[in-house]
Amino acid sequence: MSKALQTAVMGVTGYAGAELARLLLHHPRLKGTPPAFVGRVDEKDAARGGVPLEEIHPQLANNNGSRSLKMEPFSWRLLAERGVDLLFLATPHEQSREWVPQALEHGLRVIDLSGAWRLTDAKNRAVYGFSDEGSNIAAATQAQAVYGMPELHRKAIGGAKLVANPGCYATSVILAVRPLMAAGIVDLSHGIVADAKSGVSGAGKAPTAKTHYMYAADNLSAYGVFGHRHTGELLEQIGIGDGDIVFTPHLLPIPRGILSTIYARFKEAQTREHVAKLYRDFFAGSPMVRLYDSSLPQIQYSVRTNFADIGFQLSNDGKRAVIVSCLDNLLKGASGQAVQNMNVMLGWGEAEGLA
Repeated sequence: MSKALQTAVMGVTGYAGAELARLLLHHPRLKGTPPAFVGRVDEKDAARGGVPLEEIHPQLANNNGSRSLKMEPFSWRLLAERGVDLLFLATPHEQSREWVPQALEHGLRVIDLSGAWRLTDAKNRAVYGFSDEGSNIAAATQAQAVYGMPELHRKAIGGAKLVANPGCYATSVILAVRPLMAAGIVDLSHGIVADAKSGVSGAGKAPTAKTHYMYAADNLSAYGVFGHRHTGELLEQIGIGDGDIVFTPHLLPIPRGILSTIYARFKEAQTREHVAKLYRDFFAGSPMVRLYDSSLPQIQYSVRTNFADIGFQLSNDGKRAVIVSCLDNLLKGASGQAVQNMNVMLGWGEAEGLA
């Protein structure tokens, strides 16, 4: 682009929105061009031009000029006046289903952090119960969506108008399993088991009975068994059927981070050296994936970074593998991956503003 990229963020009030604001404010390519922050603003705040960003997220106070920034009342006219090129949506999927088609009509490129446009198969989308399912507009929009995992779809993301940012659980499992599936060594007759655990921030900022302190502290609970919304992403991106994997998410009593433990059997015995080479070759040129050689990843190593950490161990007979994948659900699982996608879309270094 000949001019500086102008971004806008809708949905800055949430946890992922806060991280997205922080990353964009510090991005070396966006110096002097802070994002426009837009959202729902009541009449009182609209009268003062919006809600100061530092009131929404005090941790961002005076952060690279953030003191002067406000979340302003959303309108397409405002985005046009600001010359916005790229819109980030950190909104509920229902809102993204409505606004993404309109954004594309206004000539904007979009990175959507919700699950609105991640799934190409209508059977997998059914879990969301989209009210516009089957409409011409929804079909046309879905046809433009690229699944925003650079490690898998880097070339398509580069030319995309709409990038559907992956789910956090999905990112941790897909990155761990896809290299093995691509090599054709997994014995699906035994199925894959993905046992995933996430910190409480993965449930969003709005409190619920199961995310408040008295429930989550000193506890560990499974949820979404055989019905979690990220399951469809696993099926489509790994290239397996519904009966080939059991995915069970759990709520960890920590603020952030994901650890996924994946169990798989091989068609034939494998050596550690061969499996390690498969991972190295698959992720060559992927700066946001770190492969562990002699140990297994832990949440504390990847939290507050945009790295996806992957390690594995083989059974003595070489026929079974335990793969451990860790990431920060708010960064590589959400906002960091969104910025990574922006970098790819603009032809910038993939890790710029992230490493």
